[in-house]
Amino acid sequence: MTDSAVSLANIPGQGRAFFGHPKGLAYIVFTEAWERFSFYGMQALLVLYMAGYLLHPGAVEQVAGFPAFRALVEGIFGPLSTQALATQIFGLYGGLTYLTPIFGGLLGDRYIGRRRAVMLGAVMMAFGHFIMAFEAAFLLALLCLVLGCGLLKGNLAAQVGALYDREDRRRDAAFSLYYMAINLGAFIAPLICGTLGELYGWHYGFGAAGIGMLIGLGIYWHGQRHMPVDVVAIRGGERTPLTRRDSQVVAALLLILLTATLFWTVQTQVWTTYVLWIRDRVDRSLFGFDLPITWFQSVDTLAVLALAPVSLVIWRRLAKRQAEPGDLGKLIIGYGLFGAAALWLALAETLAGGGDGRISVVWPILFHFICASGYLHVAPIALALFTRSGPPSINAMMVGVYYLSIFAGSIASGWLGRFYEAMSPAAFWALHAAIVGAGSLIILLLKRPLGRVLTR
Repeated sequence: MTDSAVSLANIPGQGRAFFGHPKGLAYIVFTEAWERFSFYGMQALLVLYMAGYLLHPGAVEQVAGFPAFRALVEGIFGPLSTQALATQIFGLYGGLTYLTPIFGGLLGDRYIGRRRAVMLGAVMMAFGHFIMAFEAAFLLALLCLVLGCGLLKGNLAAQVGALYDREDRRRDAAFSLYYMAINLGAFIAPLICGTLGELYGWHYGFGAAGIGMLIGLGIYWHGQRHMPVDVVAIRGGERTPLTRRDSQVVAALLLILLTATLFWTVQTQVWTTYVLWIRDRVDRSLFGFDLPITWFQSVDTLAVLALAPVSLVIWRRLAKRQAEPGDLGKLIIGYGLFGAAALWLALAETLAGGGDGRISVVWPILFHFICASGYLHVAPIALALFTRSGPPSINAMMVGVYYLSIFAGSIASGWLGRFYEAMSPAAFWALHAAIVGAGSLIILLLKRPLGRVLTR
């Protein structure tokens, strides 16, 4: 049976109409692409906006409720410079957008249904993007984005899994397509929203993000009839208790969650301190043109889009020879590659001698391609693992639980941002290599017992 305990025959339009996948996947994929356009468009600007404008005298006084908010943040994390406060706020915001999907998934599973949750979340996110144009509404805008993302993310991803039987081999490929949509939106967003915000005015960028979210909402609304039928609509709220076997699976997934947190701690730096490192340390001149800082976020996702088809082909060929790494093996490889990417930045700084000399743009460009190879071994694989192994009665909630790793990683990433001003850049990036490398080592040590639980 599917995640929603509904026969696929009862889901309209489930012929192989989208690259050999159900038609509903197409609507989910394009909805996610535009949702990620809006999300990453705003996110590409957020640290630069705060560190370069909003948190400085003359602007910060306009933000409603900011003195109390700052007192709360510094009460938890200690006194913060303007730059450290910017990275910590980003870490909190980014983290909360991955904490709230737990509660959004619970609402979708048990009460309002996944479809209603996705649409309500999209409306809230669009509203949040548009009111970001007003300095006074900054904190309210972040709150709307956090709550809207919480309603949308887990429920939309869970609908991908609900399109397939639990043993359907197409599931991993579906999530790879889903992540390609994420990265397509994330690639385009900095080029449009980032360029508008960085070069023409912050609020133009935020407004473009809001328009993208409205487009995503329209696509999802149009494709509703191709979505899996909500569990709530079928069961009327019936609750299936967890078995002993379910509890063992949940425990195994929580162990994987701990290692994923280390990965996301380092990956999130691409959107936080790394942005400031590009600003401070990299010669952005390329063929006589100075690349906007936000464009490096597009390079990051361009690398994923370029390497994703290569990864799929390699895995398919390995599968034919029965040599494809399992999910846990892919996680080990992915963590290791991401550690190598962080070491690459440390090497760039070491060769630069730590002086005032600027680092060639070639170093960060190659960094993003190393990151992409690691990302593709972790992000879609871990999410597919959670949707496939998570107990059916709490499947959307377990997707939300997976996002806890990104929540904790984002908070940790924002906290680590303070050390960028205290450590040498080479040491800063070497520290991050050690953090994600530890995740690879942990999975390697636990691979056999985890595999037994998750494959029974």
